[in-house]
Amino acid sequence: MIILYHPRATKPRNRRLPLAVLALAAALEGKEEYEIVDGNLEDGATESILKLISEHHVELLGVSAMPGPQMVAAMETSREVRRLHPEVTICWGGYFPSLYPDAALNARYVDYVVRGQGEDTLLELLDALRGNRSLDSVKGLLYKDIFGLRHDNGERPMKGPDEFPWSPFHRLPVEKYMRPSFFGKRTAVHHASIGCPFNCSFCGVHAAYGNKEKFESPERTVAILTHLVDQYGADSVQFYDMNFFLREDLARDLCDRMAHLNLRWWCEARVDIMSRYTDDTWAAIKRAGCTMIFFGAESGSDWVLEEMQKGITTEQTLDIARRTYQFGIIPEFSFVVGNPNDPERDTRETLNFIRKIKRINPDSEIIIQHYTPTPQPHKAGGEMYGNIEVPFPDTPAGWATKEWMNYTLRIDTNAPWLKQKTKNLIDNFETVVASRWPTVQDIRAPKWTRLFLQALSAWRYTFRVYGFPFELHLANQFIALRKPKRESL
Repeated sequence: MIILYHPRATKPRNRRLPLAVLALAAALEGKEEYEIVDGNLEDGATESILKLISEHHVELLGVSAMPGPQMVAAMETSREVRRLHPEVTICWGGYFPSLYPDAALNARYVDYVVRGQGEDTLLELLDALRGNRSLDSVKGLLYKDIFGLRHDNGERPMKGPDEFPWSPFHRLPVEKYMRPSFFGKRTAVHHASIGCPFNCSFCGVHAAYGNKEKFESPERTVAILTHLVDQYGADSVQFYDMNFFLREDLARDLCDRMAHLNLRWWCEARVDIMSRYTDDTWAAIKRAGCTMIFFGAESGSDWVLEEMQKGITTEQTLDIARRTYQFGIIPEFSFVVGNPNDPERDTRETLNFIRKIKRINPDSEIIIQHYTPTPQPHKAGGEMYGNIEVPFPDTPAGWATKEWMNYTLRIDTNAPWLKQKTKNLIDNFETVVASRWPTVQDIRAPKWTRLFLQALSAWRYTFRVYGFPFELHLANQFIALRKPKRESL
C-alpha cells in the first residue's frame, strides 16, 4: 500500500480539496493500492497513518509539504513514523522540499525528495524501490545512498494537466471540503495550469517549478467543473493557478464555455497581461462569474519593479484598478514592501501608491507583505533582488523554530535592512487601511463591525496618522475579521 499524506495546513473552516495529493492519487488510481490521509480533515492524522501501517504492508509514505505549519505537521508525523516503523520508506514532495531539498534530506526521517511535478516521479520511484529500474534514472528525485552520499537526478520536464487523468474525487468525502466562502455556500478548488513562465526575482514559484506554464484545455476544465457542480453541488470555485489569464484567447474560450455553470469564482492574474485585454474579454470574464482577481502589484515604484524583474509598471496597475471598477470585479492587490536597496523610499512611494489605487477603486482589497527572500537557483534566471545573503536553516527542525516560522509566515522577517521605524510604518499603515476598508471576504462578521472599524479609522487615514494605532489593534482583536493574506479563501 501507498499512503499519500496531506498534513494540516489551515483551520477546518478554511479547508479545501487537497489537490496536490489528488494529483498523485490520479497517477496511482487503477495501478496501486493507496490511501489518502488529509490532516485538514482528520484530527488524528498521525494515528490514522500508524493504524494503516499496522494493518497493511506499506511500501511508501508520500508526504506533500508547503513551508510553514504544514511542513511542521509533516515533520512531526514523519518523525513518529520513522521512530515506530523504521522499515517504511518516506518521501517528501511539494513546495517545501522543492525549494529547500537539502534541508529536507538532512532530516533522518526523509529518504527521498521529489522536486517539482511529482506524478511520474512517484511511479518511477516505486519501480526503482521494487528493483525494476535504477534509482539514478528517476528524474526529479533526490536521495541519500547507503553511504549517506547525496544524489540529484536532475529536473524532470514539466507536463501539462491534460497529460494526466482526472483527480479521483470519489476517494475523498468531497462534501466535507465544499466550505462556505465569500463566493458561495459550497466552494470548490481547481488547478487549470501548472507553473509560471516569469522570473520575478522575489518569488519562489519558478525556483520550484522552472519558468514554464502548462495549461489544461478549456474543454477539460469545464468538464471537471461541471462534475463538481452536478455531483457535489459546487456553486463557486477558487482557481489556484499562478496565472489564470495568461492568454487572452484561452481566457475568452474558457469563460464562454463556463458561463452557463453560474459559478462565482476567484483567480490570480498578471497586471501587464490583463491590462492588454479588450473590453469584450473583460465583459466575458464578468459574465462567466469572476468575482475577484488577485494581482501581484508588488510595489508603487517603477524602479523597484524593474529590480524585481516583475515586468509590469505602476501605470498598468492603476489601469487594472480602473477596469476592475468598470466591470464590477474586486481586485486584490498584493504588495511586497521593503526593497533592500532603499527600503525607506520604497515604503514611502508604495504607501502613497496604495492611496492612489483606493481613490480609483475603493473596493480594492490590499495585501501588504514585507519582502521575504526565497532561494533563486541560477537555472531559474537570477538572484534575489538586492543581492542578499540569507542563512536559511538546513533542516526542517530549523524551519520549525519560532524565528523561521515568523519568517515563513511574514509575521516578522527580521530583515536587517529594514529599520524598525520603517517596519512599524508598514505594519501600522496596513492596520489603518484594513480597518478603513474591512475585507469583504469575512462572511461571518455582522455589518456593524465593519461600520465600527471604518468610523474608528477614518480620521487616521484622512490625515495620514498611522503611528501607534492602539485603538485599531484592540478593535481588530475583538472583531477578529478574516486575514486574507494568511487564510485560504
